Amino acid sequence: MSHLFEPLKLRDITLKNRIGIPPMCQYSAQDGMAGDWHFVHYSSRAIGGAGLMILEATAVTPAGRISPGDLGLWNDEQIEPLAKIARFAREQGCVPAIQLANAGRKASVGLGWGEQRTLRADEGGWTPVAPSAVAFGDGYAVPQALELAEIQAIVAQFEASAKRALVAGFQAIEIHAAHGYLLHQFLSPLSNQRTDAYGGSFENRTRLLREVVSAVRVVWPESLPLLIRLSATDWVEGGWSADETVELCRSLKALGVDLADISTAGLVPWAKIPVGPGFQTEFAARVRNEAGLPSAAVGLITSAAQADHILRTGQADMVLIGREILRNPYWPQQAAQELRQTGVWPNQYLRAAPSGSIGR
Repeated sequence: MSHLFEPLKLRDITLKNRIGIPPMCQYSAQDGMAGDWHFVHYSSRAIGGAGLMILEATAVTPAGRISPGDLGLWNDEQIEPLAKIARFAREQGCVPAIQLANAGRKASVGLGWGEQRTLRADEGGWTPVAPSAVAFGDGYAVPQALELAEIQAIVAQFEASAKRALVAGFQAIEIHAAHGYLLHQFLSPLSNQRTDAYGGSFENRTRLLREVVSAVRVVWPESLPLLIRLSATDWVEGGWSADETVELCRSLKALGVDLADISTAGLVPWAKIPVGPGFQTEFAARVRNEAGLPSAAVGLITSAAQADHILRTGQADMVLIGREILRNPYWPQQAAQELRQTGVWPNQYLRAAPSGSIGR
């Protein structure tokens, strides 16, 4: 029996398999609103057979967008286009989740396929914020350091967006605390040079994330899972470390987080990352086995055999398949065929399904 196609229960939600689609920005929204591109893109992947689909980084405030093309959930008008996506995913047996985010000092840049620098005001840019007035790198503006009242406002923004995600029909939320965005910026000493209650010690640097998780967990139903995305290491000496990630995950588990989506890097542009097949799975394994928090592995996982091996060897509880599912929305169905599992194809596609596959 393939571990990849075993169900996974998170609170009252049961994923039909252990294949997830990670959040991957489409940079195609207008004023934070999802459009036709988002519906077609996400719907085609919901049909493809994954158990979980996490929508891209969705800003909790306009200033928290990575780019002007980011999705948002800072007002009620943004709910219905997202609700349409969530409804369709549920109809396909794919659990819809949404990632809530604030880009911090990496906000106000060009679309993902454009030049990556801070946009000027005449280009539609705005002033980014951060724990400290330290720029991300060349071409990026020095951000405005957040005041204490502004930090508390950010907690409230995550809480309000979580309420809207529930109205939209999402069955899981992922809080984005990775890849050098705002919550990660507070975690790392490289970007957080504060001397108040939100800087310095491990407890202080993790305070904002813990406050966000606690606030979201209060408004997010007990029956529904809460996920966290973390960069386990900055890959830079003196930065956020894997040991700190494990320690943080112990706290997050106690606060009601159900699964940690473990990635790495993104905080500084000069990090030297040893990229290779499954190069981040060791960190997912540490979170799972040392912190006791279920984990998802991500990063250059491309084949069904590789994904199944990660699960069989106890390195993670599920795998997130990104670029491969961009290339092939039906990767999960292909994986079922490779692992000699029974695929679950939409009735409308059965005429093209391999022998042994069944409908819904």
